[in-house]
Amino acid sequence: MFKRSVIFLFLCILCTGFVFSQQLTRVAVVDLPRVYTEFFRESRAVREFEERSARVQSDIDRMQNEIQELRTRHAEALMVNNITEVLRLETEISRRTDNLRNFFQARTAELDAERRTLMQSDIFLNQIHDEIRYIAESEGFTHVFDNQNTPGLIWYSPTFDITDRLIHSLRTRFRN
Repeated sequence: MFKRSVIFLFLCILCTGFVFSQQLTRVAVVDLPRVYTEFFRESRAVREFEERSARVQSDIDRMQNEIQELRTRHAEALMVNNITEVLRLETEISRRTDNLRNFFQARTAELDAERRTLMQSDIFLNQIHDEIRYIAESEGFTHVFDNQNTPGLIWYSPTFDITDRLIHSLRTRFRN
């Protein structure tokens, strides 16, 4: 009986030690695109990217305005019952709408690729990773996820979002 009690006590102590030796997992998330735009917005490469984005947006706006003007003329032609003009304008509206859609898709893909290239530059990634590692180690986080590119991440509490701390730390360290 005494032997069983000692073995049972030994197993309890062993299990307790195992349970307490387990490290708690602390998780954090960061919004890398936001860090990128807020921290690196003053760099020449980012300014050039934003200028290209603005030019693309102005081209899209101009094309949309032209289509809207054609639609107005189409409505006026319908009111005066000018069938040949109505048919011509419908064809023109359809053609320009297709052109706008193709233009938008192509330029959006180009800008997204350029944004990814800028965000994956060695300088950007090295600075970001160094700061994330520093924050994670100093605050006891064991995992840090990018909340934009984590497919399994469905929800997270804003208290675990370290984006603002990361931006502040980068600005303090690099005085950008």
